[in-house]
Amino acid sequence: MLTRPDKVKLHTLLGNYANVMAIKDGRVKSDLVEFDFPDFPVANKGFKPLVRDGKFDLGELAIVTFLQAKAAGKPYVLIPATVVGRGQLHTVGYNSERGTMKPADLNGKTFGVRSYTQTTGIWVRGILAEDYGVDWSKVKIVTMEDPHVAEYKDPSFVQRAPETKQLPQMLIDGEVDAALLGDKFPDPKFKTLVPDAEAANIQWAKSHGGVPINHMLVIRSSISKEQPEVVREVFRLFREARQASGPAKDGLDAYRFGVEANRQSLERIIDYSVKQQMIPRKFTVDELFDDVTRALGA
Repeated sequence: MLTRPDKVKLHTLLGNYANVMAIKDGRVKSDLVEFDFPDFPVANKGFKPLVRDGKFDLGELAIVTFLQAKAAGKPYVLIPATVVGRGQLHTVGYNSERGTMKPADLNGKTFGVRSYTQTTGIWVRGILAEDYGVDWSKVKIVTMEDPHVAEYKDPSFVQRAPETKQLPQMLIDGEVDAALLGDKFPDPKFKTLVPDAEAANIQWAKSHGGVPINHMLVIRSSISKEQPEVVREVFRLFREARQASGPAKDGLDAYRFGVEANRQSLERIIDYSVKQQMIPRKFTVDELFDDVTRALGA
């Protein structure tokens, strides 16, 4: 298909997920918008260029990174379209060769995470504090990387591991007692800190307003202000791509569209972010959007 000369080209950061592949492979098309996808095999590697250098017109962005970017005055606005959402509790593991461990045992111990500002880490710490008896004031937190947003500085109680260290090996060696390891654990010795974590994820989502948000879409504020029809078309395309990817798992749609569908999850991650010193004040959900993006999906 020939590209119309009047199409708006958006330099876009987007991973290869089932819920967006209809856009990336051309099944979902537009007469108004086209996307330029740079080669970022892992989308989170593009978060720093987005928030530090304004590299992208449109992109997925970790929700806590967006909150920090908004606090720092970065020129992006949120689109109410969740690109990545998931349960969180299965991502935290411990080394079973060193004995059995449950969440409350983390008090007085050491917890490793890639970055203090990592969105999954904020969710995990919030949920473990509320529901599993973890007192994070009694846990030493060790990180591997700096934040995406350059203006943010980790709190003084957060410690940085030497550059030569890797979290899985630190867990094996007993330098950390538990760690955020991601969706797939790299070693069979690692077990989930929360027993039957997948079932716990489902139950948490059902009782807390939905699957936790990891990444949502953001777009340049200037595009939203000057070309609102582009923003509305982007929203349409992503919603159509989501519909093409099949039904929600366990009746819980992780890829929700519209402010109201995402409101409870956004309220909770804002609250967790304030409590964990990610942002200086509690934003309202509505102020994350502008007049154009707030109306999407209404």
